[in-house]
Amino acid sequence: MIRFERRLEENALWTAASFMLAIAAALAASAALLVTTGADVLQVFGALLQGAAGSPKAVATTLVKAAPLILTGLATVIAYRAQIWSIGQEGQVFAGAMGGYLGAQILAGLPPLLFFPGILCFGMAAGMGLGWVAAVLRNRFAVNEIISTVMLNYLIVYLLSWLLQGGPWGETGGTISYHQSPMLPDVAFLPGIFGSARLHAGVLLPFLAAAICALVMSRTPLGYEIRGLGYNPVALRHKGVDVARTVTVVMLASAALAALAGAIELFGVAHRLRADNLVGLGYAGIIVGMIGGLTPAGTVLAGLFFGGLASGAVYMRVLGDVPASLVPAMQGITLFFFLCAGVLARYRIVKVAVQ
Repeated sequence: MIRFERRLEENALWTAASFMLAIAAALAASAALLVTTGADVLQVFGALLQGAAGSPKAVATTLVKAAPLILTGLATVIAYRAQIWSIGQEGQVFAGAMGGYLGAQILAGLPPLLFFPGILCFGMAAGMGLGWVAAVLRNRFAVNEIISTVMLNYLIVYLLSWLLQGGPWGETGGTISYHQSPMLPDVAFLPGIFGSARLHAGVLLPFLAAAICALVMSRTPLGYEIRGLGYNPVALRHKGVDVARTVTVVMLASAALAALAGAIELFGVAHRLRADNLVGLGYAGIIVGMIGGLTPAGTVLAGLFFGGLASGAVYMRVLGDVPASLVPAMQGITLFFFLCAGVLARYRIVKVAVQ
């Protein structure tokens, strides 16, 4: 007879084995799903790999699609490690794009060395505004952050809808009003790197942000407070830490990262404000952060994986002849097995003698 016992300390080998098992199970379940559509499994997986990393252009597309997911995933890591269950990444992505767009109008004409940092700061400030509201509601009025951040998501999306549909930011042509802003001028596009117009400079920011997050979480007093807030806020308060201040700092940092994702998506990819360019980035980031084990390094790997899925989706549809809905289904399958692996990694199998 066997039973599961919770581990007192993490076993690196067992954790690695759990996640390898999750990858194998996710591939097997995805293959079974593909079989039901009548697709050639090997051909579909080959098309996915080709679309994700089969050429320099594919790699560039994967990095571009992974960048906002890594940033919103890191936003999830910061908040969830403190057991602050923010669902506001989606709205903060929208706020970041909107703040950046406003900044581009205000800072137009500045040299690039001032303009691009400026618009990113405008975007992060807008997202931090939402995070600050949620923090105040939690600290002063004991409003659960799940409720407040979800409601703020709706508020910011409807605000963008008004601004674009009949509002001051909407593009018009003749008597027709379009649900989008006018195209940004070329000088407002994030510059390409490594000789590629597709690969914009914003893709470097998630990796820099991940390194900073890892350093802060493991080597600074703030990181200790964040981890302590997640483990035992009562004990943290008894050690003299201002828990309300820590909650505010966590919400602001998380919101800034998510908003940065919206800003680089606007200035690096979309080049105009449209809601459909931003939808889902925040919610997908929550999945990325969870699959990454709420660690910065794991989040980067998970973001690259999901970016590869998004990049390879076109090849899957064209070369593999599979429905477009299979990609989010495969993402959901992967999330399920990775969450199971996270639970399994915290337990060990013990053989118990039958009395």
